[in-house]
Amino acid sequence: MNNKFPALRPRRLRKSHSMRALFQETEISLNDFVLPIFVEEDTSEFAEIPTMPGVLRIPESRLAHEIERYARAGIRSVMTFGISHHMDATGSDTWNENGLVARMTRICKNTVPEMIVMSDTCFCEYTTHGHCGVLHDHGVDNDATLLNLGRQAVAAAAAGADFIAPSAAADGQVQAIRYALDEAGFTDTSIMAYSTKLASSLYGPFREAGGSVLQGDRKEYQMNPMNRREAVRESLLDENEGADVLMVKPAGTYLDVISDIRAASRLPLAAYQVSGEYAMIKFTARAGAIDERKVVRETLGAIKRAGADIILSYFAMDIAENGVGY
Repeated sequence: MNNKFPALRPRRLRKSHSMRALFQETEISLNDFVLPIFVEEDTSEFAEIPTMPGVLRIPESRLAHEIERYARAGIRSVMTFGISHHMDATGSDTWNENGLVARMTRICKNTVPEMIVMSDTCFCEYTTHGHCGVLHDHGVDNDATLLNLGRQAVAAAAAGADFIAPSAAADGQVQAIRYALDEAGFTDTSIMAYSTKLASSLYGPFREAGGSVLQGDRKEYQMNPMNRREAVRESLLDENEGADVLMVKPAGTYLDVISDIRAASRLPLAAYQVSGEYAMIKFTARAGAIDERKVVRETLGAIKRAGADIILSYFAMDIAENGVGY
């Protein structure tokens, strides 16, 4: 009889690289990623985003070249965000069949037809006030915004978008968009809902990237970050309204919410590693405090392990060009 202790030694399965690889539970591949991109109209120059090192605003005239570059690297899906020079009170350019939303989509699909194009469906980058819908009495008019979301969704679908991705945080937005798409004949166009979108402090760099003119905040319509049960409820409401894919945004500080929604729903689940998460890793690595590639792999692994099937991340091109452990 062997009286040596401990008898149970988990380290036996970690003693070599091959052994660790054999028993690794969570895998990350390029198939898991969506690359968010910023496209600016009426300019010919790439623009650096100081708070997001390595991320550039793409001039619309160079978008086709960039999409080809992404495809060669192995990127299979992009989320498009427009930097508009044609703003108004309602963001009406977004439902113009020749507006920036439609043009971005057409360029992507005409250049690389197999690229999955997800059209972010909102108004904050297209309105003079920077809010995500129609303003009325100093607040966002939810139901008037729904009508415009439907218009924008149809314009994007007509241009070839594979996914409509409503991020306006309007109650009933998925149902309104699904109705508008179906009425216009786009029954096969999918909806990836920003179904649990928190009023996070981690969006700051994105707002610089998108040229946000917002004064104030969006707490009236985005979710309270302190509410875990409500976070699940929000996603289940969007599932009931006809969403094809759910999403949690941000990702890294809401792993519990990702896990909760994964347990509550059988729909595919996306998570958005947002600009603030990206910036924290980049700047901390630049300071020499962490190893960027190891932290990227670890944070993405945590998001996947929590239950996300799809990850939207600004690191996607780094991973495509250099591997998950780049």
